[in-house]
Amino acid sequence: MSPTTGQGRLPSELPELHHDLLALCALKVGDTSVDWSLLARTCQTAAGIETVLGGDLPEQSSASRKSLPVLRSALPHLDAARERVAAELEAAEHVGARLVTVLDEAYPANLRLIPNLPPFLFHLGELSVRDGRSVAVVGTRNCTEDGRRRAARMTRGLVDADVVIYSGLAKGIDTAAHQEALTSGGRTVAVMGTGIASKIYPAENTSLARSIVDAGGALFSQFWPTSTPARWTFPRRNVVTSGSTLGSVVIEASSTSGAKLQARVAAEHGKQVFLLHSLATSEAWAADMLAGHRAIEVFELEDVLDRLGSATQAQQAGQQRLQLALAGL
Repeated sequence: MSPTTGQGRLPSELPELHHDLLALCALKVGDTSVDWSLLARTCQTAAGIETVLGGDLPEQSSASRKSLPVLRSALPHLDAARERVAAELEAAEHVGARLVTVLDEAYPANLRLIPNLPPFLFHLGELSVRDGRSVAVVGTRNCTEDGRRRAARMTRGLVDADVVIYSGLAKGIDTAAHQEALTSGGRTVAVMGTGIASKIYPAENTSLARSIVDAGGALFSQFWPTSTPARWTFPRRNVVTSGSTLGSVVIEASSTSGAKLQARVAAEHGKQVFLLHSLATSEAWAADMLAGHRAIEVFELEDVLDRLGSATQAQQAGQQRLQLALAGL
């Protein structure tokens, strides 16, 4: 792996330990799985995976207490879970996707720092340590033309400052951010609300998704490769979009928009939350976040750039978290 870019493994190249992690994720009792974020926190080492395969969840938390009976009831069906994993990996291999897990040093550094991290990501396109200095540019699907222009202008300025642009591949603001990043020659990452082997959603962004990968960006998915869009998948996507970045810039978002959820999640993650002045003066929820000192009002590009760390700092923080996991702390 080069110092600036890298790739997860092809599904056919996965070590046995990775298969064990995925099998634990596939365990179910009815429609209930073991909490995936709990697995991600617990299974960052071989010892952690061995403990969980033995029917124990050492973390002292409500999530652990809720998941423990599910784990113990499901473990006798581990072979069926492995069959599910094999089918999903075959689907990922078919489209050329790769996989990175919490067991890998290449796992995104910023994402490793949040408590509700996913245990794995399937991706098309390369991973990059440049992503340590990244910002999510997000907003409503039903954006105004002014919002579209503001998204493009913010994205262009961030790209010029060598910031990687994340967004959710949705209509409206997300599309404007991805497109402007490509036009400006920057790197952009689309976090999907579907599986990596499923049809692109929305279908109208299929060519945009292809262009992102062709230009050296990436598509990320935290779901099983064959997963189709559902109401619950898009809030989960917000978690990864926030967690993978240093902060989120919200361009336009109503009180019912997923971008409002993105802002809340980013604040919970301890990330920077940037709200455009035009949003703060038009939406009560944005004004409330600013009044509660949970967000920063943005009048100009420097209001964002002045608060961003470096990719190196993000990488160091991620490695420190990994070393703590390896030490069992």
